[in-house]
Amino acid sequence: MNSSMSVCVIGLGSMGMGVATSCIKAGFKTYGVDLNPDALKVLNDAGAVKVEKSAISFANELDVVILLVVNAEQVKQVLFGANGLAQHLKANTIVMVSSTISAKDAKEIDENLAQYQLIMLDAPVSGGAVKAANGEITIMASGAKSTFNRIKPVHDAIAAHVYNIGTEIGLGSTVKIIHQLLAGVHIAAGAEAMALAARANIPLGIMYEVVTNAAGNSWMFENRMKHVVEGDYTPKSAVDIFVKDLGLVNDTAKALKFPLPLASTALNMFTQASNAGHGKEDDSAVIKVFSGITLPGKGA
Repeated sequence: MNSSMSVCVIGLGSMGMGVATSCIKAGFKTYGVDLNPDALKVLNDAGAVKVEKSAISFANELDVVILLVVNAEQVKQVLFGANGLAQHLKANTIVMVSSTISAKDAKEIDENLAQYQLIMLDAPVSGGAVKAANGEITIMASGAKSTFNRIKPVHDAIAAHVYNIGTEIGLGSTVKIIHQLLAGVHIAAGAEAMALAARANIPLGIMYEVVTNAAGNSWMFENRMKHVVEGDYTPKSAVDIFVKDLGLVNDTAKALKFPLPLASTALNMFTQASNAGHGKEDDSAVIKVFSGITLPGKGA
């Protein structure tokens, strides 16, 4: 049904892989780009048309490029770095930037894309790996109405919810940053609660069961504190991601001269965890900033 549209996903991490496989399931000609050969093999085996470490060799075949790399620096490097992709894409290709970036960076990327007659959709995403694999992520996007209309078949394939924030590039990124305020604070608050339970010698499995069946639960508590109970800090989203994202939250607040006491505290907690050597671990490892407690080990 969608075989006439070619989509390339750049960044095949937990979210990007799900988005790419959802595109394959929907019948799009799907391409994948990542520096990790294992990720390329997984997508190739799933039915991608082509997988490479760069999209340049098939750039002129693409209608939509979805960027799910880590940050604005990587977005700019992919698009405008040495032999960047932008100069190789055909005019009017839609570049959907889904990384968590500042509104300022989103506007700068849009201006640079326009020089190549490329169309940007400022479209951060949320939902986690499972929802991405099921084509059920949430997209919060801003851009021209015509861009939304053209990319709708792709959005239908990868998302359960698509929110059109407005036409101004940067609005989508701002909504995502505000969302990340909540996500980061919820993880930090969950870690604090579980650390207190550990200090009080309450079995963390029991504490987890109580909270997830009571009013204090949140999606982040339920998802991330399970990692703590299992003693498994294999990263789905790393501590350093929230150092970055809560940094963007604070930068946004500073620009608006707006105080954010909880977000600032959460940023300090994640920064402390990173400084202690846990930056590459799952973001639930922020609980390791608390001393005087014993946490479950893996497989315990």
